[in-house]
Amino acid sequence: MLILTDKTIDLKIKQAEIININSHTINFCTSCFNCWIKTPGSCVIRDDQVHIYPKIAIANEIVYICKVRYGCYDVAFKTMLERCLPLQQPFLRILKNETHHEQRGVEVKDAIIIGYGVENEEEKGIFTKLIERNSFDMCLGSYKVIFATETEVEEILLKEVSERWIKQ
Repeated sequence: MLILTDKTIDLKIKQAEIININSHTINFCTSCFNCWIKTPGSCVIRDDQVHIYPKIAIANEIVYICKVRYGCYDVAFKTMLERCLPLQQPFLRILKNETHHEQRGVEVKDAIIIGYGVENEEEKGIFTKLIERNSFDMCLGSYKVIFATETEVEEILLKEVSERWIKQ
């Protein structure tokens, strides 16, 4: 299980790797598309993200914990997700009657997305729709979106992964 967060998590969860993206150097994608053309599957920007996106690709169970701003991922989390472009190919496929990019060795995932800092119901609706749309290109076979206050995140994380994935 892989847990990607933009918030410090003070938990030890058996069978899980927790990556706080704020403690890593992740530069913005330059949209050079070298990861598609010159170095297929490999980003030319040599920072910590080159160690993170391969872990995302092989994870079967994944948790995203991110601050929500205006119905979207906050900057650090969005930057990390955009730098996962090497996991997609320039080739297109039809998925559920829509055009999407072919994936490059990405496992289908069971996901939990915990959004915190949400201001209102409209923002929750926008974020939920964003996750629904992103689920195709993130290879989410199933997912659950949960909203929490910043102080509730760890409690909800522990409850959800215990119920879904941790074998007693």
